[in-house]
Amino acid sequence: MKVFIRRLTNGEGLPAPDYKSAGAAGLDLYAALPAGQKLILEPGARDLIPTGLQIALPEGYEAQVRPRSGLAVEHGVTVLNAPGTIDSDYRGEVKALLVNHGGQPFEITRGMRVAQLVIAPVARAKLVEVDELDDTARGAGGFGSTGLHGEGGK
Repeated sequence: MKVFIRRLTNGEGLPAPDYKSAGAAGLDLYAALPAGQKLILEPGARDLIPTGLQIALPEGYEAQVRPRSGLAVEHGVTVLNAPGTIDSDYRGEVKALLVNHGGQPFEITRGMRVAQLVIAPVARAKLVEVDELDDTARGAGGFGSTGLHGEGGK
């Protein structure tokens, strides 16, 4: 599948999103901050990080902006609305909404890999309103209803 991208002025000179291994599901996204500028993400703070790219997805697909595991485990920095969804009809700049859940300020600089982009098919449902739903073994059991330890354990 081909996905067309357009590089914006703030993305000039940055690498295009790419897969870092043969089995990688996500394309790395790079921070398109102005040269020489750094953004300090204080603990508890969030900010939109520009990537300098626009994307044209085929109809029936979405792009998910997801955290990078290394940033999450090493610094507590993640994508706040993970996964952030980019719809096939969106043509604005792709941005990553990062949040610092860590205990130390985190410095973001131009060209830093800040998130990953996963392209995925979208299933569109036709909702049908009914008076009652079928029964299941779980029923209406919600958050925590299946326990923590498997069979019989809470």
